[in-house]
Amino acid sequence: MRPTYDVTTPLDVDYLEAFAEATDEDREHWDRARAYGREVLERIDGHWDRAEYPLDLVARAGELDLLTDGLDVPGHAVMSPLAAGLVSMEISRADGSMAAAAAVQGGLVLRALVHCASEAQKERYLEPVASGRLPGGFALTEPLHGSDSVSLETSARPDGAGGWVLNGAKKWIGNGASGGITLVWARDTEDGQVKGFIVEQSTPGYEAEVITGKGALRAIHQAEISLTDVRVDDDARLPHVATFKDAARVLVATRVNVGWSALGHASSMFESALAYATQREQFGKPLGAHQMVQERLAQMLDEVTAMQTRCAAVARLQAAGTLRDQQASLLKYSCTRGARRVAQIARDMLGGNGILLENQVIRHMTDVEALHTYEGTESVQALILGRDLTGMSAFA
Repeated sequence: MRPTYDVTTPLDVDYLEAFAEATDEDREHWDRARAYGREVLERIDGHWDRAEYPLDLVARAGELDLLTDGLDVPGHAVMSPLAAGLVSMEISRADGSMAAAAAVQGGLVLRALVHCASEAQKERYLEPVASGRLPGGFALTEPLHGSDSVSLETSARPDGAGGWVLNGAKKWIGNGASGGITLVWARDTEDGQVKGFIVEQSTPGYEAEVITGKGALRAIHQAEISLTDVRVDDDARLPHVATFKDAARVLVATRVNVGWSALGHASSMFESALAYATQREQFGKPLGAHQMVQERLAQMLDEVTAMQTRCAAVARLQAAGTLRDQQASLLKYSCTRGARRVAQIARDMLGGNGILLENQVIRHMTDVEALHTYEGTESVQALILGRDLTGMSAFA
């Protein structure tokens, strides 16, 4: 009979009590996210394996009020920065695809609506997006412009009749082909500045194709979008967007979310390896009784604890209103690198069992690869930090 191992039960290792300051209200949000994670785990391996996007699980996150990412949305509880981070961490502990869906829906689309939309737009879209009933995409990245998204080529031309005509292409857009709305970032042909537009995905000229063949984040669909003479009225334009900097403001908070997400992935992999080490026997004793295994567990503990303390420190800066963009970059840079190191050790510790979806580690390992790249690659974050340290820009 094939042995089975319980490696999915959270162990909540917090060696330096990084989250000891969490209030009862913070923990209530955290507990709700953990309950959601249990629901996700019942199904996600199958969806991931078949590259299916379970939109009902996104809606379920909305039902549990887990998509607001600390934003003040009427009718929804406002999470503290720490609570928002813990929610992101906990969803990521369950699955990276659902964490990415929550980050797009709340961290990008909802945040852009809260900060950049008109009152009429907020009245129409905030609640459907926050509740997960209306999928939202954030279309910034293009086939030829990823790290240099500031150079985006998608155009927005005033049509002379009170509307706009959009032309161009976007790539890697989560929810871009899910039947909802897409926030399209395009360059105004008259003033050369970047503007934002809310585009219904049923609009003529909007075509989206799900990207297939992914080896990571397989349970969320990202799309390649083509915009061919897509006409929208002026009331679709986000009025509080005047330049690319307004779009970039949204991305700063999302980088913090990525740091917490990386911690969730790393925590899951570390705790799976720890549980496995106490249950799996080789050479007449549990793996955890071997010196090399204990050393590897200590290495992973070191990484995870460092990530926990950094995430908690950033949450305190957010709460004080003093977080700088560069500090968000450092969190994204350090946590995704740390999660990669944990993934390598944890996968190896589980041996052949480490590549089975039922033991979680391989799914987290591949999903971390996507997390390491999006919302600013390692190289981009390093250049942001280098510029801050030296006062000299090394961007091309």
